[in-house]
Amino acid sequence: MQSPARVLVVNGPNLNLLGTRRPDIYGSTTLAELEAACRAWGTEFGVTVDAFQSNHEGAIIDRIHRARQDTDAIIINPGAFTHYSYAIHDALEAVGLPVVEVHISDITSREVWRSHSVISPVCVATIYGRGTGGYRDALRHLMFRTEVPARLVAYGSHPDQVADLRVPAGPGPVPLAVLIHGGFWRGPWRRDLMDGLAVDLTKRGVATWNIEYRCDHLGWRDAFSDVAAAVDHLASLTTDVPLDLGRVAITGHSAGGQLALWAAGRTRLPAGAPWASPLVRARLAVAVAGIVDLHMARDGHLDGDAVEEFFGDPPEKGTSPADLLPLGVQQVIAHGTADDLVPVEHSRTYVERARASGDEVEYLEFDQADHFVLIDQRSAEWDAIATTAIESLTGN
Repeated sequence: MQSPARVLVVNGPNLNLLGTRRPDIYGSTTLAELEAACRAWGTEFGVTVDAFQSNHEGAIIDRIHRARQDTDAIIINPGAFTHYSYAIHDALEAVGLPVVEVHISDITSREVWRSHSVISPVCVATIYGRGTGGYRDALRHLMFRTEVPARLVAYGSHPDQVADLRVPAGPGPVPLAVLIHGGFWRGPWRRDLMDGLAVDLTKRGVATWNIEYRCDHLGWRDAFSDVAAAVDHLASLTTDVPLDLGRVAITGHSAGGQLALWAAGRTRLPAGAPWASPLVRARLAVAVAGIVDLHMARDGHLDGDAVEEFFGDPPEKGTSPADLLPLGVQQVIAHGTADDLVPVEHSRTYVERARASGDEVEYLEFDQADHFVLIDQRSAEWDAIATTAIESLTGN
């Protein structure tokens, strides 16, 4: 697997106090333990990791400057410098390396000033609210963007209305998979979760459109509007290799599975309703460990009442895929029996109802598989899902 060979991890002020400073927010992992973990993750990804920490702005800038000679990419947690250090911003911009900004805590749910970053504009991604595991996700993202580079495309004016487009080489036209990430519709979880699937599908000859969308406190209407707009934007895309918009699969994981089935079934919405007339229609819908019935998910209080938090109680009519059946679209539904975030019974019940409604559904159930192994591009489970989906999409 091709990767950036050398990654510099920079930690800013007060991060030397990790493990003792506000463990309720930053956890109990010490800086030394975090740096050791980053090196271990680097070994996992075939990357050499160099770690640096300073409480001094000038020292951080000097180290960033030296990165031009000894580094291929940078991961930075600027600490409080995040909010006002244009000097660090300028240094990162000047070295011209791909940079991922990381924050251990959910900076959007704390004091208002913490959510403003002057560093983000010069970064290829910002990861926050995932604990120290966010550093691993940053390494993973850098690896995948090197392996199969993506073209960033805006489908709207909001910063979250963007998507990563990857198109395989070939004469075309090529089929296309829209990818919609999960995360219980909460902000810290972003489209980088689907990077591995995007790279794998592109290598298999399928173009990928890995979308971001507004979520979290913004509410379900914004998310639905964005997903619909992202899919419809495909009609106006220009690419060197033509896309076959007659062979589009909308694929989602977890909460993204709900959005994928909803987007594929938009024609089932009442005439004249918002989003009811798609410009691009799905040939296939794929839900991986999906939240396929919002009412069932609400009654099960999934992830701390995430459904009620995002959709209200009860969810509005037309928001739950199960309420739109029959979708009139071929579907692949996949789930693991060891999923402790979205129980497998959700997919089993949905599949029964979908088939009874007349929909054609391929159901893949994986014994002892958890919520995330199904979107690990290295897993046998994902290989089975991808193979089934591509065969359904292409007829091969």
